[in-house]
Amino acid sequence: MNTELKPQNKNIFAGGNLLQIKAIDRLMRSKWFPGIIQWPTLIIFMVIMFQLLLGPESAHDNLGTALTWVLWWPLIPIIFLFLGRFWCAICPFATINDLVQKFVGNNRPVPKFLKKYGIWIIDALFIFITWSDHVWGVVENPFGSGVLMLTLTTGVIASGSFFERRTFCRHVCFLGGLSGNYARTGMLALRGTPEICAACTVASCYKGTEKAPGCPMFEFPKTMTSNANCVICADCIKNCPNDSIQLTVRTPTKELWFIRKPKMEEAFLSAVIMGIVFVQNVTMLEIWGSMLKWLERAVGTTNYAITFSITFAIAIIIPVALLGMASWIAGKFNKATLVENFARFGYAIIALDVAGHIAHNLFHLLAEGKSIFYTAIALFGQEVHGASPALVGMGTIQALQYGLLALGFIGSLYTAYRITKTNLPEGKVWGTFIPYAALIVILTVMNIYLFMLPMAMRM
Repeated sequence: MNTELKPQNKNIFAGGNLLQIKAIDRLMRSKWFPGIIQWPTLIIFMVIMFQLLLGPESAHDNLGTALTWVLWWPLIPIIFLFLGRFWCAICPFATINDLVQKFVGNNRPVPKFLKKYGIWIIDALFIFITWSDHVWGVVENPFGSGVLMLTLTTGVIASGSFFERRTFCRHVCFLGGLSGNYARTGMLALRGTPEICAACTVASCYKGTEKAPGCPMFEFPKTMTSNANCVICADCIKNCPNDSIQLTVRTPTKELWFIRKPKMEEAFLSAVIMGIVFVQNVTMLEIWGSMLKWLERAVGTTNYAITFSITFAIAIIIPVALLGMASWIAGKFNKATLVENFARFGYAIIALDVAGHIAHNLFHLLAEGKSIFYTAIALFGQEVHGASPALVGMGTIQALQYGLLALGFIGSLYTAYRITKTNLPEGKVWGTFIPYAALIVILTVMNIYLFMLPMAMRM
């Protein structure tokens, strides 16, 4: 064992190895991890599915709706921020994929088109599912939510039956695309120790051993530089014969400062997410009905699918267009193309994406949180009528939302600055940075304005 190469005395909160803590190390190396979390999660998922498909038809009375959209969905971006993509290690869809593979999997290689266009497919699915939620009322319709879950389960089963490892999670899952972007801001990072990995010839972390399978997400810790596809399942920790793997705490957003190969599709998704946060906020405003009537008169139709689609398109186009404009202006100073700047600096928006997403979902969690308790006790014949579902007052919620947006603003602004400093000579830094700083200010102000307006509750 090459343990002499492993740093031993570094403060864990300054990038030291969390696996130096015996309790964490034992947990990660245990044959029960992450199964001890996976199986309860799968059981809860089954309860949710039963409720969505066979429970009360009203979202207000359905425990499955409350657990999914009032509890799980608001907590997801918070998990990504603190634990990286760990949710994907215990996700019920991932567990189902592993079970299907174990019994009927053919383990065929990932299709080349998925490898090449997987993120674009994820982008398209994320847009489509968000659009369908509003047009067909998925969130507000328990059965619709159940159908969405069944559709995803079908895709997981099909993928697990034919293709190796977690092909669906890596290349198809819309939540996986979101988590991949958000995990880059995460405070937890798993990496191999370069000097130890350089001498390794067995690649047990990727291939697997009798202790655990190989990396389910097709990642190689020896060369991994990003959190985007690491689910912290600990299989590589169990398999590594040299104790090379480190689990460290890092500064949020730090990974975004040093993206080696920026991808247009990932940058595009960051702008799209901002637009989706906009439209989610707009459609919850108390004035949305009035806005919708004005739009109906403007376009000459009362068809909601058409009017919402127009609203949805505008909301997505705005941040994409603003990022494109900032990239064009920055190109005048750094001589890079619009596409090159768009791909590189699109990552700077992610911190504000996370903040806006959490801030929006915080409204559901804190303004509707008691609905989880009310719908749970209703299963036992104890009904509550007329009681507020709010956990705290609206003033408190708004204060938290503004605080989150302030943190997101600082994170995105600093990220844009660090990307500029890392990739450009001194004479081109400020001319490049200022357009993106202006972009981040504009997007932040737009978010603040929307959160200032009264919102309607869903449950």
